[in-house]
Amino acid sequence: MRAVIQRVSSASVVVNNETISQIGWGFLVLLGIEDSDTSDDIVWLSKKILNLRIFNDAHGVMNQSLLETGGDAIVVSQFTLHAVTKKGNRPSYIRAAKPDIAIPLYESFVNQMETELGKQIGTGVFGADMKVSLVNDGPVTIIIDTKNKDL
Repeated sequence: MRAVIQRVSSASVVVNNETISQIGWGFLVLLGIEDSDTSDDIVWLSKKILNLRIFNDAHGVMNQSLLETGGDAIVVSQFTLHAVTKKGNRPSYIRAAKPDIAIPLYESFVNQMETELGKQIGTGVFGADMKVSLVNDGPVTIIIDTKNKDL
């Protein structure tokens, strides 16, 4: 799994001119899933994201997590995070999981995040043409890949 985590002061997802998710400050998580991802990746990544200390404390230092601040989250599936750009100019998405694998993993990831955060989180609509809006706070953007846990 590959995630792009953006600290936001607001974010929303619109599908067919209807706002389906909207938050104030918190995280917008773009999530890419590949065939080799497992439930272990879900648990590890969820804990890592929710415990990222990238919110300011009383001294203006990034020292608090989403769990500590009570912020909200939106998770949006994004298969293009697994684009392969080695050859030519047209990306290949061969590494991205097909819907029959990706949808259950995406739903499990959302459920894991909700369980750990203790509240409902926003989502996109898997496979839909989504309009994602955000105000990146900072800006702060973190990329995490479960296949490269050393970084």
